[in-house]
Amino acid sequence: MYVYIRPFQAEFLLGMLFLLLSSSSNLAFPAFLGDLVDAAQNDPSQINPIALTLGALLLAQAVFSFGRIVFFERVAQRALAALRQAMYSHLIDLPLPFFHNRRVGELTSRLQSDIGVLQETFTSTLAEFIRQIVVIVGGIALLTYTSWKLTLFMLAILPVVVVLAVVFGSRIRKYSKQVQDASADSNTVVEESLSAIATVKAYTNENRERDRYKTSTLNVARLAITGGILRGGFASFLILGLFGALVAVVWKGTSLISTGELEAGQLFSFVIYSGFIGGSIGGMADVYARLQKAVGATEALLDMLDEQIEESSEADSKELPNAVPEHAAISFNGVDFAYPSRPDVPVLNGFHLEIAPGMQVALVGPSGAGKTTVVQLLLRFQEIQAGQLNFYGHAAHSIPKQTWRSQIAWVPQDVVLFGHSIRENIAYGRPSASEEDIIQAAKEANAWEFIQRFPEGLDTQIGERGVQLSGGQRQRIAIARAVLRNPHILLLDEATSSLDAESESLVQEALQRLMADRTSLVIAHRLSTVRNADRIAFLEAGQVVEFGSHEELMQVKGGKYRQFVDQQMR
Repeated sequence: MYVYIRPFQAEFLLGMLFLLLSSSSNLAFPAFLGDLVDAAQNDPSQINPIALTLGALLLAQAVFSFGRIVFFERVAQRALAALRQAMYSHLIDLPLPFFHNRRVGELTSRLQSDIGVLQETFTSTLAEFIRQIVVIVGGIALLTYTSWKLTLFMLAILPVVVVLAVVFGSRIRKYSKQVQDASADSNTVVEESLSAIATVKAYTNENRERDRYKTSTLNVARLAITGGILRGGFASFLILGLFGALVAVVWKGTSLISTGELEAGQLFSFVIYSGFIGGSIGGMADVYARLQKAVGATEALLDMLDEQIEESSEADSKELPNAVPEHAAISFNGVDFAYPSRPDVPVLNGFHLEIAPGMQVALVGPSGAGKTTVVQLLLRFQEIQAGQLNFYGHAAHSIPKQTWRSQIAWVPQDVVLFGHSIRENIAYGRPSASEEDIIQAAKEANAWEFIQRFPEGLDTQIGERGVQLSGGQRQRIAIARAVLRNPHILLLDEATSSLDAESESLVQEALQRLMADRTSLVIAHRLSTVRNADRIAFLEAGQVVEFGSHEELMQVKGGKYRQFVDQQMR
């Protein structure tokens, strides 16, 4: 964390100075209050000067407290903003498999909740911890100076009471956490059932969801009642223990006054100091727990920052190396691959495939044959484990990933659009594109016609993940985004499989326009998509078992592709 505070260390040290001054002035109050009591008995002429001193001390403490809060807040907010930026920058550079093993909610929590814990630590918890240390050490020193006998008596009683208070407090915190967890579980039931309300109703499971919610809320109530009993016992203990200790200290102090060993004002100061020290010791457990929570949050953030990023993107060139003459645009040669999460389940076995520049190749085959994996490898979301993968005659690993991806456009089956405007979603393919380029891309994708029907046109907000658009409209927006990118290589992953006939026709027309004169790899199940390809590769068990044009493969008696076509025609 120091690396993020270092640019603001001057302000941080100023905040620490104000904190020490504020704590010291706080410790001076009981002494002057005791002098005020003694002055009333011994020297009334000193009452007003002491009162003015107390007023000046109060004003100074107000200034010191203001300075401490302002400087700590400035340092904390700016340092944590830098940490959030570094965390997000690091996250977005991590390889795709990292996100397959993490939930988005967990990562969001790291950016929000964990850094929120650090924010609380730097703005209040750390200052409170230091203040309490100063109060405890300084208070005991002043108590000893005032009356060492009464100090020993107080230290024999107060710590026992404080330790018991800490034990009580830890039990209460435990139950409070259990109540929070149980309440979160209860909220999860509501979130899950309402977000899937159509499924709940379709399967007539309303009563089941009611029972789940009833069980969870009763559990919350049971834990909260137990916590209430503990809080009631704690309140009774405080009345008996702390006030009993206070009575004992006053009793001992009055005994010392009667023997002339202590002044009344000194006893008054002593009682206030004892309250300060007792409160600080009692609060240390909570402050320590919050500091430990901050340490845990810091460790979780540092663990994430230790994750290896995909590669540095700052030095990437956006230009591909010169194509090697007479080499394929894409070449798989004996490629083996298994996903890291399932290393014992091979997906590609000695995979061979060559795609010439400008060629359209369709990948066909049963589920699990490796079609989507081929796309993952081409996007270099995953890396091959054996064999060779070349782009334009260059080994894949010799080309920076961002350089390679900048030459590719990908249209997946499950199109992901951002919850912004249509304009922003299309321009995502090339953020610097002009208005005319965006409109032209929309026209080529057969999207301009429906965009014009919206009152706000390109500025229409489409909702989270594009929920306000139909499936066909989302696909055409994705195609417009790909058109705007003007890629060398186009990857289409079952882009029309979930569309109705009319939408499929419009999307198919847009895709044919997009694929013209471009190296294209298409994953498709529908015959209408496959038969127009220059070459068809039929995959089975991670290998290309048939390769050729539609007409060529249809001539293969008993061929896999011919069986595929026959099934489509039934």
